[in-house]
Amino acid sequence: MKKIVIILSLVLVTAISVNGQGFGGIGTGGNSTSSARNANGEIYYQINTMTAPPMPSAASYNFTSQTFRSLTPNWKTTPPSNFTNYWRVKFVVTETNIGGGIGVPQFESPTQSNTQIQPTTSVNAATVTGTIRDLTLEGGEADKKVLKSLRGEYVNDDFKSSDSVKAFKRKVNPLEYEFLREDDWMFSEFIWREIDAREKMNQAFIYPGIDNTGDQRFLSILLNSIKNDSVWAFDPVGEGDRFTKRIYYDDIAQRINGPKEKKVITEDPNRPGVVVNDIVYYYDRTQGLDMDSVYTFRLKEQWIFDKESSRLYCRIIGICPVATITDVDKATGKKVQTKQDLFWVYYPDLRKSLINKKVYNPKNYAGRMTWEELFESRFFSSYIVKTSNNNPKSKYLQEIIKNPLFRLLEGENIKERIFNYEQDLWSY
Repeated sequence: MKKIVIILSLVLVTAISVNGQGFGGIGTGGNSTSSARNANGEIYYQINTMTAPPMPSAASYNFTSQTFRSLTPNWKTTPPSNFTNYWRVKFVVTETNIGGGIGVPQFESPTQSNTQIQPTTSVNAATVTGTIRDLTLEGGEADKKVLKSLRGEYVNDDFKSSDSVKAFKRKVNPLEYEFLREDDWMFSEFIWREIDAREKMNQAFIYPGIDNTGDQRFLSILLNSIKNDSVWAFDPVGEGDRFTKRIYYDDIAQRINGPKEKKVITEDPNRPGVVVNDIVYYYDRTQGLDMDSVYTFRLKEQWIFDKESSRLYCRIIGICPVATITDVDKATGKKVQTKQDLFWVYYPDLRKSLINKKVYNPKNYAGRMTWEELFESRFFSSYIVKTSNNNPKSKYLQEIIKNPLFRLLEGENIKERIFNYEQDLWSY
């Protein structure tokens, strides 16, 4: 029996000494998985173009096979062989979970390779056939590029796991509205009001800050929601606030950036004398809009007094950004301002996007609310421009009252009338 105990003790001591980590090494793979793996390298653009391509992206990187998943098309890990000038991008990636073998790569900006450049004389010997370049992807006011932070923007950011992006893109769903049975409506009225972002209380609507989530102006948030979050936009022409005709992001981009033009290039602008055959698409910015000229946002609301809960409810139905266009009257030489509705968005569809976007707080950056909270809590200043009450021809106040001061006073009268209606239902 003593011999058996001695033999088992020797075996156990030998196992511990060979492992080098005591019992902790059993089942953990030793030091091979004690820290996350790192990798870096380059990928290359496979299309011959003198214009910088858009930044690539990938869902993940596999350390075992050294391959990307969902890498942007036309990007590969090997340099192109059919032309000498190409674009390259460096990347770094860190294993997300130790031992998992998967990480999310971070890409730098594209840089052009200057190795093995052919002499200009040899290029001039024949026509260089180019490719169709879409400069509208980088030259449009509505398609402003926002570069991601490669190291993190906040004090507790870990750029390797992209915490600065995750912190502001947590997918949170808004609370469901309380059900209001139509038979319990004692009173209902539609109100159209406008938010002027030039007012001090509304300056968050035109805050020109840049974050990893994009441009912080409210118009940019609307455009990103339409482009990336499958939110529908509707044509403002006619009865746009009834959401009868859908329009797409490309249509909105052309309204803001200007019409899309086509141009044939016969000479390379970067290499004078070199004959090329290339087609370029670009926006005619002379006919476009300035993003900062969109500082008015129109809301369509429905006010309801529910007798079952004895409470007055306000539900936002739609939002429409309104651009202010300044022209010069050729006859008088005076500046003339006109309003142009860009598009309508159905607000209940938009709530899922707004609840994941933060509002700029000039007093405390850690105390920011979401855009959905701003609208539901009504932390904005506005004035009424139209009502459905005693308005059989559905006219705006500016069509009825020409004096702008009297229009504001009439809007205040409408607010007071709704307030008094609610108060008069109570008896003390």
